[in-house]
Amino acid sequence: MHSKRVVVTGMGVVSPIGNSVDSFWDSLIKGKSGIGRLTRFDTSNYKVKIGAEVKEFCADGILDASSLRRNDLYASYAVVAAHQAVLQSGILGNISPDKFGVYVGSGIGGINTLINNQNTLIEKGPNRVSPYLVPMMIANIASGLIAIKYNAKGINLAHVSACATATHSIGEAYRAIQGGYADAVLAGGSEAPICGLSIAGFTNCMALSLNPDPNTACRPFDKDRDGFVIGEGAGILLLESYDHAKARNATILCEMVAYSNTCDAHHITSPDPDAFSGTNAIRQVIKQASIQSSSQVYVNAHGTSTPLNDKIESIAIKQSFGEQAFKLSISSTKSMHGHMLGATGGAEAIACIMSLQHDILPPTINYNVKDPECDLDYIPNHARKQIVDFAISNSLGFGGHNAVIGFKKV
Repeated sequence: MHSKRVVVTGMGVVSPIGNSVDSFWDSLIKGKSGIGRLTRFDTSNYKVKIGAEVKEFCADGILDASSLRRNDLYASYAVVAAHQAVLQSGILGNISPDKFGVYVGSGIGGINTLINNQNTLIEKGPNRVSPYLVPMMIANIASGLIAIKYNAKGINLAHVSACATATHSIGEAYRAIQGGYADAVLAGGSEAPICGLSIAGFTNCMALSLNPDPNTACRPFDKDRDGFVIGEGAGILLLESYDHAKARNATILCEMVAYSNTCDAHHITSPDPDAFSGTNAIRQVIKQASIQSSSQVYVNAHGTSTPLNDKIESIAIKQSFGEQAFKLSISSTKSMHGHMLGATGGAEAIACIMSLQHDILPPTINYNVKDPECDLDYIPNHARKQIVDFAISNSLGFGGHNAVIGFKKV
C-alpha cells in the first residue's frame, strides 16, 4: 500500500514559559526561563526547592468549573492544548468522526489526584474518597476527554514511555496516518507531576539538580550541570494526511517526514554508554528524511542537564552524523521550560516547527563552561537566525526508550 504523506496543521501548548504557541515561542527566542521557586507545596524539608511550574493557567471557554474539578490538572492541560491545535487547524466540521483520532499520553498521569485521595482515605475514611478518583488518575483519560470533546471516534491510544511519551505518541500517530488508519490525529503528551512525592522520588534517585539558584540550575551540556529541573504542561500537534489537508484547503505548517523507536535494553534509568540504540534511532530518521547535509538541520536535543544523558546523547549525535555532527545546530529548550516529562516531546516538537517557520533557532541558556565530552554546537545563550530545512527532536525515557521524529519545511 502506498504510504501517505503527513503534515502538521495545528499546534497547542501549555508550558512554564507560555500557555499559547506564540507566547511559548516568544519566550524561547528571548531565552526566557520559566524556572522558579516551587509554590505547590511546602518545600522546607526538601533538598530541591525549584521547578518549572505553569503560570496563570486559564481554561475559560474550554472547560467549565465542574469539569476542572473532575479533571486532574494534567488532563486539563491536555484539553486546553488540544483546543488550541484544533482551532488553528480548522479541522472541526471538515473530517469524518471515524477518521479522527487522538494519541495523547502521559508519563505519570494523575499523581496529584492519587495522593490527595490517599490522604483523604487515611484522614477521613473510604467513604470520602472521590467517585472520580479512578477516571481522574488514569494516564489515558486525557486522550479520552479530548475525543469526547471533539467527537473523535477513530483510533485512540495513550502511550506511556516516561519522558519519550509525547514523541512516541506523535510518531505512532504519524505511522497511523501513513497507513491510512486515520485522516487526522491529535497527538502529544501532558503532565502535571509537581508534588512532594515526585520531587522526593526524583531527588532520591539523584536525577534532579540540587542547585538552589533557579537562574542557573538547568544548564544542559554545561560541564557544571548536575541534574534536571522538573516541569509540567502539555504539547499537542494536529497531524493530518497531506491529501486530506489539501482537499480542505488547510494551512500546512510543515511536513512530518520521519520517526524512529528503539530501546537501549540496558538499565532502568541510565542510558547505554555505547549509545547504540540512540544512535540507531537518529540514523533511521536521517535515512527516512533523506537528509544529505547536517548544515540543513536543527536538532532539539533531549538535553536534560544530567551528567550522563547529555554526554551519551552527544555521542549518539556524533555517531549518527559522523564528522558532519560538528556542523549541526543543536539546543536544549529544557534550559528554559524545564523537563516536562511525558509532555516534553510535544513542546519540543512545537519548538522545532516554529524554528522551521521563522528561521530562528532557540538557544541553550545557562551554557557557560564547556565540557570536553560535550563538544558540539549547542547554540549557547542566544537564539540564532539560520535557515534550516529539517528539524529533529530527540526524546529519551527511563526504561531505555528512545524516540526521534523529523520535520521538513514546506
